[in-house]
Amino acid sequence: MKVHEYQAKAIFRDFGIPVPDGDVAESPDKAREIAASLGGGKVVLKAQIHAGGRGKGGGVKLVDTPGEAERTAKDMLGMKVITQQTGSSGKVVRKILVEKGVDIREEVYLGVTIDRRSACPVVMGSEAGGVEIEKVARESPDRILTERADPMVGLRPFQASRLAFALNLPPELVRKGAGVILALYRLFVTLDCSLVEINPLVITGQGGLVALDAKISFDDNGLFRHKELESLRDLHEEEPLEVEASRHNLNYIKLDGNVGCMVNGAGLAMATMDMIKLVGGEPANFLDVGGGATADMVKHGLRIILSDSNVTAILINIFGGILRCDTLAKGLVEAAKEVSIDLPVVIRLEGTNVEAGRRILEESGLSLITATDMNDAAEKVLAVLKTR
Repeated sequence: MKVHEYQAKAIFRDFGIPVPDGDVAESPDKAREIAASLGGGKVVLKAQIHAGGRGKGGGVKLVDTPGEAERTAKDMLGMKVITQQTGSSGKVVRKILVEKGVDIREEVYLGVTIDRRSACPVVMGSEAGGVEIEKVARESPDRILTERADPMVGLRPFQASRLAFALNLPPELVRKGAGVILALYRLFVTLDCSLVEINPLVITGQGGLVALDAKISFDDNGLFRHKELESLRDLHEEEPLEVEASRHNLNYIKLDGNVGCMVNGAGLAMATMDMIKLVGGEPANFLDVGGGATADMVKHGLRIILSDSNVTAILINIFGGILRCDTLAKGLVEAAKEVSIDLPVVIRLEGTNVEAGRRILEESGLSLITATDMNDAAEKVLAVLKTR
């Protein structure tokens, strides 16, 4: 789960990470009020969407007066910000973060994520702050410094100090920089995050450190331990079909292809998408109904796939284990009674109660294309697509 910048900065404050003074506005009047309360001088208005690169898309504006803040907010609220991360459809701005301008002397990058190769958290830092860190990693990987934390003991103070020194912070700010690094790591672990970033952490003209931007992504699997975070979720920023799937405990991610996929098990789902691409097709989604799926969950999963206007064919690939083949078949038949299935459906069933499942489908009168294995299923889907 992602949160907005203003929400991330509120969490930063709770963990002692310095951020600029400011507040969030949902109207031009409120933007003017906040700007006036900041005591004069330059003010920054930042569109609150779940995407980076907002400045390039017109989502970050610098103004000089409260009146200008009001006029700028009026233009920004309701606009669509289009960045590389939003895609061509863009994101609608519903809230604006209004902050006091900061005198920037230098910028660095800090982040914490999980290093899957070493199976431990890793703290990253770079002197190339204020630019896209993905670009830095791609073009100048040597500019990204790392400190890996042993999960059993956490990030040690000497590691934070070593990274602060390596970032060439002024000597008088090394101790404070190490404190920010330790606080960022503590936040990451305490709240079960998958990513925490400050880009940039700035050295101000007054000789302080301020997190000018803030990004937090929480691990969905850990949210049950943090009920207080549920209120931070903004459904406007999420794919509607993914929101609908989450209500039915389905693991669904929308993609850009045209082959709708329903599979049980994440590994089998990934392999199925690979097979579709191998034969020249493009998957429209990742949908793992899970080992404990019920007929009702299967019904909702199929309805969600059919709700995607890009889908022109459906591939169902079930290996019956915990989810029995007859359960899948019952769900499919129930879905067909409620939703018109006017797309070709290729289905491959194998495993527990497979004969019962096939019998249910045969007696249902549904028009299905059966496949013997994964490769056969993928090739039959591609054949169907060529005729449409």
